[in-house]
Amino acid sequence: MTTSTATRSPAETRLIEAFYRLFSPSRNGEPGFLRNLRNEAIDCFQSLGFPGKKDEAWKYTSLSGVLREPLTVQEQCDPPASVHGIAGLDAHTGVFVGDTRSDSLSSLASLPEGVIVSSLTSAPPALVAAHLGQHATISGRAFVALNTAFLRNGAFVYMPDGTVCEQPIHIVHALTGAGATLAQPRTLVVAGTGAQLRLIETVEAHLSGSSLINGVTEIFVGPDAHVSRFEIQDPANHISVVSTLDVYQNGGSHFQNNTFTFGGNVMRNNINMLPDAEGCETLLHGLFIARGHSHIDNHTLVDHAKPRCFSSENYRGILDGHATGVFNGKVLVRQDAQQINAYQTNKSIVLANTARMYAKPELEIYADDVKCSHGATTGQLNEEALFYLRSRGLTLSQARTLMLQAFARDIIEKVPLQPLRDALDQRVAAGLMH
Repeated sequence: MTTSTATRSPAETRLIEAFYRLFSPSRNGEPGFLRNLRNEAIDCFQSLGFPGKKDEAWKYTSLSGVLREPLTVQEQCDPPASVHGIAGLDAHTGVFVGDTRSDSLSSLASLPEGVIVSSLTSAPPALVAAHLGQHATISGRAFVALNTAFLRNGAFVYMPDGTVCEQPIHIVHALTGAGATLAQPRTLVVAGTGAQLRLIETVEAHLSGSSLINGVTEIFVGPDAHVSRFEIQDPANHISVVSTLDVYQNGGSHFQNNTFTFGGNVMRNNINMLPDAEGCETLLHGLFIARGHSHIDNHTLVDHAKPRCFSSENYRGILDGHATGVFNGKVLVRQDAQQINAYQTNKSIVLANTARMYAKPELEIYADDVKCSHGATTGQLNEEALFYLRSRGLTLSQARTLMLQAFARDIIEKVPLQPLRDALDQRVAAGLMH
């Protein structure tokens, strides 16, 4: 769908005008590839406009209320006094205030030799040019195009061939702003052949007004590399988030993504995986707790382009009040991708009659030698199990909480970092309190 000037929404018009106001035709010292990438992106965004409920991929999720706000594009960000981090976690921490690394808030002195955690503008230009915008492509994707159009800087993580990072790397995007703000953090990760990395991404947002965070992370996983990513989302109720993850996997690589969502107004997680060589393993895990009027949408695609690969998805949700949950997971197996094993499951518990869950698992298979399955269940807590626990002396509230924690634990236990598991357990317990 192409939007003309006459049919553009006020939000689209404001953002396009902001782009041409902020970015001159020639910015001194700026690499040509970045300028070209940005110009292509704004052209793409002008053509697409924001998706609406008539777009199949967005039929259950609307950002129209958020986009009616006069969002101000974030240009500069005042640094916070401190960042919270994760209690007890021993990690290399890179804090990015707005889109630039803060040396005073970061803790990166003990990085292994050759490992880089820097701003994009401080990273080796050849590496950035080879990967930036190559995995998180803009075609047909308005929010990626918008993020790319306003891209000036961002976080960069590089793992050289054969490097093993024993401690996780924690990327913190610290965002501050007054009024309704559009913040657009960007992260690029490149893991070389045989590299091993555990990456944590969090956003600490101190934004007032009905703000929108439009974040993009793109990851290149080299041959035989092992990368695990953990994203924890817990924004205030007046903040909405569109989070996009694009991952390219090379031969024999292993990638695991874990998304935990506990707050926010409208939350949309777009996860797109391309295992593009034989022997790739792709694991996607997700857990969300939605209360009040929160709307949480997980939209995933695993595009099996080459044979002899394995993928597994496991998403779980707990909904209460007037909350809405969405899971739309698609596994695509292309014609030449024989001997694919792909599994997908979504389980949700709805605690109130006013809460809603929409599940749409999809398999699109063009090969004939595959093992693929998918399933989705949505229900309430088992009354017999509740009765049994109450007969053992627990109150109704205690019994409900115990069962829900066990339900969530199936995802949390897949996290290999004990301090992170403890933090997630505490957040789940807090989210289940009435």
